[in-house]
Amino acid sequence: MFGFLNVYKPKGMTSHDVVAKLRRVTKIRQIGHTGTLDPFAEGVLPICIGKATRLIEYLNDDKEYLATIQFGSNTDTYDLDGEVTATFDKKVTQKEVIEMLKIFEGEISQLPPIYSAIKVNGKKLYDYAREGKDVEIQPRQVFISKIELKSFDDVAQKAEILVACSKGTYIRSIAYDLGQKLNCGGHLIKLIRTKAGKFLVKNSIGLEKLETPEIVRENLINPTDMLELPKLKITDEEYKKVLQGQYFYNNSIESNGFLILIYNNSISAIAEHENGKVKVKKVFG
Repeated sequence: MFGFLNVYKPKGMTSHDVVAKLRRVTKIRQIGHTGTLDPFAEGVLPICIGKATRLIEYLNDDKEYLATIQFGSNTDTYDLDGEVTATFDKKVTQKEVIEMLKIFEGEISQLPPIYSAIKVNGKKLYDYAREGKDVEIQPRQVFISKIELKSFDDVAQKAEILVACSKGTYIRSIAYDLGQKLNCGGHLIKLIRTKAGKFLVKNSIGLEKLETPEIVRENLINPTDMLELPKLKITDEEYKKVLQGQYFYNNSIESNGFLILIYNNSISAIAEHENGKVKVKKVFG
């Protein structure tokens, strides 16, 4: 098997659990995902099967989420799985939430949660947290291309927001930071990933349906449909050079950068083009 799967990860499972199930179903070890979803989160989880795992780095990493934030309290994990660390009496209004969301637009500096898998000195942050040790967390630059309020429950003090963002953005941190800026506290209670690059939630398939190798194969997506790279159909002679890892020249390509080499209607390699010279990076056959 060779291709991508647009899997809908259910709540209560880790991203690795999804990979482990698909390995059991397909009997294929070479399976990976393109970006972790926390166990309490659900939604789009792109899966790469077979040699398609070597294409992960070329996929668009922009994400989109539908997040529900509970105002009135903070937790140590910034989500519903953590221990409450502070409570607040202040009530916020829909207007206040809408106005405050504006400061999160564009490039922002974000401090990741202490309960996260980011490594500091070779050790994951959540390991420091579980051991009760202090560690200096460095802020990271992330980009929020869209953030908007979708619904607001004034009585329950809950807000549902849509966030379109760059790779590495922590929605839990947005929930916490929003609560801090509104002086009412806040933590994430629900998270649905609705988009990951070109993988959309409306086209995803529930993990529970992927019970046989045949069903997995039927739902495989051709990598050329999901990679946002220029495509070049190569000749028999060029294909021979690709298999030998040799470069060749092709002046029909307009811009420099990575591209997909197509032979017999399937992907044969990822190459890099510079001023007419095509250098093979990864060969798929």
